[in-house]
Amino acid sequence: MDSTDLAFFVAVVEEGGVTAAARRLNCVQSNVTARIRALEAELGVALFHRNGRGVQPTRAAQSLLPHARRTASALADARAAVRDLLDPGLVQGRLAIGSMETTAAVRLPAVLAAYHRDFPQVELALETGSTGSLLAAVASFGLDAALVAGPVEDPALQAEPVGTEEMIMATAAGPGWTELLSRPGLAALSFRRGCSYRERLAGLLASLDARHARIQEFGTLEGIIGGVAAGIGVALLPRAAVEGSRLAHALALHPVPEPWNMATTVLVRRRDALVTAALARFADYARIGWAEERAAA
Repeated sequence: MDSTDLAFFVAVVEEGGVTAAARRLNCVQSNVTARIRALEAELGVALFHRNGRGVQPTRAAQSLLPHARRTASALADARAAVRDLLDPGLVQGRLAIGSMETTAAVRLPAVLAAYHRDFPQVELALETGSTGSLLAAVASFGLDAALVAGPVEDPALQAEPVGTEEMIMATAAGPGWTELLSRPGLAALSFRRGCSYRERLAGLLASLDARHARIQEFGTLEGIIGGVAAGIGVALLPRAAVEGSRLAHALALHPVPEPWNMATTVLVRRRDALVTAALARFADYARIGWAEERAAA
């Protein structure tokens, strides 16, 4: 089984099609197609359902994917290790980073701008999601690292703190949020299951004996903030995320008790993966970005 074929296979899965994979791999589409067909012929199974809208991985592809990612990651680490040894000052390669949406919206724009300015040879990819989904992606070699809410207890993963978030309860302007807790129809707005902030919200409500509150799921940060501003419910969010919203003027921000008032953001990666120069510099820039934000506040 050719390692290059596996790398092409991973690219098609992750990019969702041959055209995007060819762009990522900097080659022609016919080369990608030929590699995939060679791999299918060797394995004796179809790896993709092909239709007019692109390709969909088959069950065989889903079974192969984690192994292919592991192989591709090991080869990439080998190349990076030699490259970094020959020229420690050269920062290049592909770096796939995951992030919670709140972090991506508030903390990362300045970090990514500075990083791209200083290391333009790094092909940087960003994926947003819940803490749970991002941890799974890092563990399965789908991401090089991810910014998630700590603590992280998976022994296969290494987590390094990069900053902290002050958590507040956001409500529409009006009564205090503790007064709202007594209302039988209280709604608490949050991201989908797997979000660490959602788990923190549920813990806070339970500690205040507000188990009657209904947690309503929203897909985006602005959706949650918009729902709060419209009076649909309350939300536990990082202060920086709310204050940076265009709807901040329509909200009231309330402090919450310990231990729910502070959340640590960590950069998590696999313990057995190589820390490339590109990843090491990204970690540095993330920590610096957080420190500068705190100093400016």
